[in-house]
Order: sequence, then C-alpha cells, then structure tokens
Amino acid sequence: MNIKKNILIYLTHSRVQAWNFLPDHSGFLEKNVPGLKVSICLNSKEFLKCLPEAEVIVVWFFKTDWLEKAPNLKHIFTPAAGKDWIKLDASKVRVSNGRFHGPMIAESIIGAIFYFLKAFHFSKKMQLQQKWARVKISERLGSLKGSRVTILGFGHIGQCVGRLLKPYGCMITGIKRTLIKDPDYFESCDRVLTVEKVSEVLETTDHLILALPGGVETEGILTYELLCKLPAHCYLFNIGRGNVYEEQDLVEVLENKKIAGAYLDVFSVEPLSEKSPLWSMDNVLIQPHISAASPHYMQLYVEELADKINNLNKSNLTR
Repeated sequence: MNIKKNILIYLTHSRVQAWNFLPDHSGFLEKNVPGLKVSICLNSKEFLKCLPEAEVIVVWFFKTDWLEKAPNLKHIFTPAAGKDWIKLDASKVRVSNGRFHGPMIAESIIGAIFYFLKAFHFSKKMQLQQKWARVKISERLGSLKGSRVTILGFGHIGQCVGRLLKPYGCMITGIKRTLIKDPDYFESCDRVLTVEKVSEVLETTDHLILALPGGVETEGILTYELLCKLPAHCYLFNIGRGNVYEEQDLVEVLENKKIAGAYLDVFSVEPLSEKSPLWSMDNVLIQPHISAASPHYMQLYVEELADKINNLNKSNLTR
C-alpha cells in the first residue's frame, strides 16, 4: 500500500504532555513525507467518526470491536513499543510498533545505576541531617567499570541499553530466546546466550536488567529460585513488563537482602497498589512506567514514522 494520501492520527494523553501529538508534529510529517495529508483527532468521539474512511491510522491503542467500524483500515502505526494495547489479526491489519525508545530507556537505567552505585539517596539523607558523612558514604560507593551486566531480553531496546552502558567499562551478557550475531560494540568479554543459560549467568551478575515484553512466553520467567541465584550485591532493573516475576518473590529477596536493590518502572498491576511494601523500601527506586518519557518523545517518534512511511512507499514503487 502506498501511503501518500490521508493519515488519521489520534495520539493524546491527558497527563503526560510529551505523549501528545501536536500541530508541529503534523507539519513535520507533511513536510518530510511527499503527498501526505495529516488529520488529527483530539478525542475518541472525533476519531470514531473519521475511522470508517481511514486506511492508515496512528494511535496509542485500538479496541478490537473498532475493527467493525473500519472497513478500509489496512495499517496501524503506534509509538508504543509493547504489543499490549493493540491485539489484532495480522492478516487483516498490519501493525507497526515504535522502535525509538532505547536511548531514553537507557538514560533512565544509567541514572538508576548511578543512583545506587554513587549512594545518592544516602547522601541526600546525610545532607538533610547536615552531616559530613564522608566515611559512611564512601563505604557505599561502587563503580560500573569491570562489572558484569546481564540483559534479560536482548531485543532492540536491550541491545540499545547495552550499547550506551558499554563505554563505562562493563561486561555485557545478552540473553535471548535465539542466538544472534554479536552487536558491533561487543568486545571479547561480551556474549549473547540463550535463555537456557540464564541460571548459571545470574550467579555472576552485578546488574540484572529486565527488558522483556509481556505475554504468555515471559510470564513468571524469573522464578524465586532464579532470583535467589543473584549475588547479594546485585541490583535489578525492570523496564520491560511486571509479569516476569511474582511481586511477592521480589519483595522477599529485597527484604532479606538477597539482592542489594531494585529500580522498578513496570509492575504486573498498574498503578502499583498503595499497599505494596515496595513503596517504603529503602533499597527500591520506583518510577510510574515512565522510563521512556522525554520532552523529545513525540518528535523522535514522528522522525521514525516519516522514515517508515517513506521506506514503505519506496518498497511499493520498486515492486
């Protein structure tokens, strides 16, 4: 399909400004995709009114029953990396997810790593008490140099995280269901292994980064037994999905100091319950599923979207 006509866009978020599609983004698309006309919908009522005529749409989510109202729909684009909010038969409608999140998520992970390694939380605590706690703080400091980083879920985002971490001098182990060629930034100390090897890798991991998608295949993949294989000095970072372990298992290993701490951006149920013990743990840093948020979020997406549409149009012309 040649996308040179109208594209219907319904991308709004009532609370996070960076997740809204604005007229400037529309202008960018029309300028960079020859022949494209962008129509913006500001609410669901307006969107559903326009949907019957649409062939190509850009949305955060798409309800299954909306398909009955969209007889001409052929392609859905979405900024979302996960496939949680659009579940349609691929033979009927093509769905293209965003792939631009990696650098933003990597920034969040790097920030969280240094939050722990440089004892920023404890330093702030000492600051508020007006204590020059040089000895106590120094005893808590660590370094990424020479550390072993395991990335469970070594897809597009996981590989991007590894790329941005590598200059700090750490050793990267990427875990995937199937082996892939080593990324170009790998050195001899780095490796890609299949998920069957995860048990032995965890025992020597200093930082475990979870970048797994949701779904049946990843449900409970990080069992309590596997969590217990992590060294006591290990930190865990989850920016994938909250279904990969039982929350109570994670609470237990954190409470019993079986791991040093955790940065958690995703949870099995969101928002995280106010009753969750994770909120009050000193060794836990919580963010509300926002590790990929950035003032540049939507601009990065429309740049990617323009490239995708232009490439799609080119491939159709050469057939």
